[in-house]
Amino acid sequence: MNPDDEPELIARCRGGENRAWDVLFDSHYAATGRFVFQLGNDFTWEDVEEICQEVFLSVIRNLGSFHGKCRLQTWIFQIAANKARDYRQRRLAAKRGGGQQTVSLQAEDPQTELPIDPPGPEPTPDAALLSAERMELLQAAIEQLGKPCREVIELRYFGDLSYEEIAKSLNLNLKTVSSRLSKCLDHLETIARDVFAREKVPLFSV
Repeated sequence: MNPDDEPELIARCRGGENRAWDVLFDSHYAATGRFVFQLGNDFTWEDVEEICQEVFLSVIRNLGSFHGKCRLQTWIFQIAANKARDYRQRRLAAKRGGGQQTVSLQAEDPQTELPIDPPGPEPTPDAALLSAERMELLQAAIEQLGKPCREVIELRYFGDLSYEEIAKSLNLNLKTVSSRLSKCLDHLETIARDVFAREKVPLFSV
């Protein structure tokens, strides 16, 4: 969508025009899904769909608070980053609280009367497994950053926004964006080295 058309579209949405909401969803839903998927290497597409539904419900409820200081997509990405973080925290809390269903090895399928063969993990090359583990630990390191660092890193590397777009989104000048990103990446590397060392996983591929 042409950014110049956004003010008119937003005004139509605020006016309750259903067709305008359809255009907004069609223009931003897929990109938001890709953004969310990159935020968590452990997210399935079902997770992404659930998060996106929460994101756009929030967009509907809060579009009146959008003041146009950044692109609409950038604003939606910021909501998505928060919703993805909340979703991950809820899932981790659920895991800590149990709730995982166990299957007896002696159980039988009521239809076939044959022993149930629980699905096992799909065979994956060691390198891919290590890469997935490394991404999970990197996300854990990002979670330890303060909000300003999380925002600029997520928008730049997961949202793939330009420095100009980040500057408008966060109401910063370009030099500040560049400086903050550099300092935040240094901070992230320090945290990541500690996280990876505890888990005995190399920070970089050899």
